[in-house]
Amino acid sequence: MNFGLFSINAYAAAAPRTLARVARAAESAGFDSLWAGEHVVLPDPQAPPSPMAPTDAILDPAIALTYAAAVTTRVRLGTGIIILPQRNPLVLAKELASLDVLSGGRLIFGIGVGYLEPEFRALGAPFADRGAVTDEYLAAMRAVWSQAKPAYRGRFVSFADVQAHPHPVQKPHPPIVVGGRTGVAFRRAIQHGNGWYGFALDLDGTRRALDGLHEAAARHNRPTTLGDLEISITPGRGVTVDRATCERYAALGVHRLILMPSTRLDADGLERYVETVGKELVGV
Repeated sequence: MNFGLFSINAYAAAAPRTLARVARAAESAGFDSLWAGEHVVLPDPQAPPSPMAPTDAILDPAIALTYAAAVTTRVRLGTGIIILPQRNPLVLAKELASLDVLSGGRLIFGIGVGYLEPEFRALGAPFADRGAVTDEYLAAMRAVWSQAKPAYRGRFVSFADVQAHPHPVQKPHPPIVVGGRTGVAFRRAIQHGNGWYGFALDLDGTRRALDGLHEAAARHNRPTTLGDLEISITPGRGVTVDRATCERYAALGVHRLILMPSTRLDADGLERYVETVGKELVGV
């Protein structure tokens, strides 16, 4: 079992000194990865299903992870997740290729389709078509990252006769992790993902999601070049994450637990949390 640390770019960790301190502590404690979520804007006033208050701090994931890369040497840097249909795919491809280069090839590219309609509306992004947009944007990014003569023609993005260098260090591109618990998300993970990320799941929820992935694998062809699908889970708030629980997740087929500290922790509390998890779970 590998361990990641979620929300390196939000709440107390949105402060630069805290981000750097926690990133270094996580690397020293043996965490394999740091993960940054995303909301460009948040509804005000807060209303379900928005997970954060309007004034909660959350840094841009690519910028936060680049900052973390500068103060670490080994730990992987995951977007968990970027809301892909809200982004310009070529601008995002440039940003993430830059991160992969500057970090020495440590990026994990986690994507999702999003779910906050007010956020899409504010950004002028098509909420109803977000799944189809995601599929096209992902294909376009892979093209500009890996093709000698990048070109893509689709309904939502088209380009040719352009180049974007440098390409990512990782070839043909950084590993792609797909988030989401719908049948379409499972299909996207099987067909295009190196990994799948389930957020805020207990053991039963994880089991149901893995069943959904297995069903998708039976219906859709998986390219052999993708290899085995790596499973990452962030346990829900009500889950006590101890050694026995980790073993139960592992028995289900989970490869990585991306742990989510309390949003109420300050810099000292976050560092203590990381050090405790390192001693009790990561180093075992």
